[in-house]
Amino acid sequence: MQQRKITKRAPLLNEQGHLTCPGWATDLVYAYDPKAVRANPIRIKEWDYYIILSDSGEYALSLCIADNRYMGLVNAAFLDIHNGKKFDFLVPLLFPMGKLHLPTDSSKGDVIFKNRFCDFRYILTDGGRHLMCDYQLPFGKNFNCDIFLHQPKMDTMVIATPWKEDPKAFYYNQKINCMRAEGYCVFNGQRYTFSPETDFGTLDWGRGVWTYDNTWYWGSGNADIDGHAFGFNIGCGFGDTSAASENMLFYDGKCHKLDRVEFLIPGGDIMQPWKFTETNHRFEMDFMPIFDHRTDISALIISQDAHQVFGRLCGTAVLDDGTEIQVQNKLVFAERVHNRF
Repeated sequence: MQQRKITKRAPLLNEQGHLTCPGWATDLVYAYDPKAVRANPIRIKEWDYYIILSDSGEYALSLCIADNRYMGLVNAAFLDIHNGKKFDFLVPLLFPMGKLHLPTDSSKGDVIFKNRFCDFRYILTDGGRHLMCDYQLPFGKNFNCDIFLHQPKMDTMVIATPWKEDPKAFYYNQKINCMRAEGYCVFNGQRYTFSPETDFGTLDWGRGVWTYDNTWYWGSGNADIDGHAFGFNIGCGFGDTSAASENMLFYDGKCHKLDRVEFLIPGGDIMQPWKFTETNHRFEMDFMPIFDHRTDISALIISQDAHQVFGRLCGTAVLDDGTEIQVQNKLVFAERVHNRF
């Protein structure tokens, strides 16, 4: 697969609202402007999604603010993977229509949402990202978190891809892996901590216009391996990826681009062991599921059937110079999602 790397800065969309040039990069080289979208503005989707994993404690925290124009959400989810429990705290929003003011660049601007149910803040600081939320829940079961993600200068995964069936549809996405996590969350009086020596966060920053019906696969994880920050991002099935895939390794702040990666799920049973295999055998992994964070929504013409599966990963990753990285029993996640909205 011949992948196109984008190095020159330019507008993301041309005057017709089509992608200037599909491809991949290690930074947000394209300038996103929602005013340049030529599709119906109600189809614009914008989201900032963070996930933080504790490898030793076997728990995870996800935070998401999404403005999908006709619907939005502010969501925190705490996942007790070890005990197979989850706690979702969701504030749905009808017709936000851009009023959440999500930034056009992941390196600029804070994101703040506050109402009588929650106080949600993503604050950019020197050297990292400060994530805070406070939910006031019924019956005194409050939830809050205060997490700092350390972000030194490092490569990221950036992809800009179209859909063949709709030239005004596009997917502009950045994944920032390997951010060491420091802080805590508190639920129901119990405190859960994240240590920068072993625990990491990832940002999934996305802007786009999608077609109505899509199925995708996504996998991501980070780990400290002998004092080195290692991470990966893999995906398939979403849009036209003929110009580039989102498959990438990260090691000590540098990216290592992968070719196509297959998600092999025996019989489609997501709780059976998976395999990941890359075209050039540079990502050969066994994935043992532990916990399925399931989302099943159906309302008129809108639906989502999502399986975010957490489990242990073992196998070998190969860097650009041929160095083999052995991954042993690291907590990561992979998902299969079918969306219609």
